[in-house]
Amino acid sequence: MRSKTSESLRVRRQTWFNSWFNLASPQNFFPIAGKMIPWFTACAAILMLIGLYIGFFVAPTDFQQGDAYRIIFLHVPAAWMSMVIYLAMAFWAVIGLIFNTRLSSMMASALAPTGAILTFLALATGSIWGKPTWGTWWVWDARLTSELILLFLYFGFIGLQSAIDDPRRADKAGAVLLIVGVINIPVIYFSVQWWNTLHQGSSINMKNGSSMAATMLVGMLIMALAFWAYSIAMALLRVRYIILERERQSNWVKAHWETMQ
Repeated sequence: MRSKTSESLRVRRQTWFNSWFNLASPQNFFPIAGKMIPWFTACAAILMLIGLYIGFFVAPTDFQQGDAYRIIFLHVPAAWMSMVIYLAMAFWAVIGLIFNTRLSSMMASALAPTGAILTFLALATGSIWGKPTWGTWWVWDARLTSELILLFLYFGFIGLQSAIDDPRRADKAGAVLLIVGVINIPVIYFSVQWWNTLHQGSSINMKNGSSMAATMLVGMLIMALAFWAYSIAMALLRVRYIILERERQSNWVKAHWETMQ
């Protein structure tokens, strides 16, 4: 009885692994990504409208910063996602190196432009927020500087991929850069605790809860979900183009273009 149970579990695990490895095939993932894009795009649009409405029209005015603080409903989710996307890219790069899966490296490449855009948005909105709050557009603050370094890492990854003609070599070189650059993420996150920094600490603490008003917190979390949905939709859209470009000599891609004409 025990041997039959063990065999059944082994078969189930093998089936589960096979299904995931089948999904890792660009040919199999391509149509699935196409089906998911409209759903994540719609979620992003709806959540963005709700979050912006709450943040700019419903949330109360801050007693210290006035209405100038409302930029944080764009700034904070963008800053969060700039770090999350980089970690996701590093994760996919490691998976690509270990298992030599083409789709993993393609996902890392597909995430890079969105990560760069959101990092730039975080820096730009931070400057807009800093002018009335600190009296200056920019200071060489630990968090601001490390976030700027993150933007350079995104640009470096994109530039490195573009400079190398062989996609496989480009993927490996980009993976090394991503893995090395991961050290910058905890520096960004803990910079306000490690150094005497001008940037204020987090208003949301896992241990002590949130110091924000409930309406502000709800708006912030909805905007964070909107940025998540947007990032996923853009990554799926870009990875489909990358798949078509890299697999253009495959019969299934040729068949796909024939059906589109």
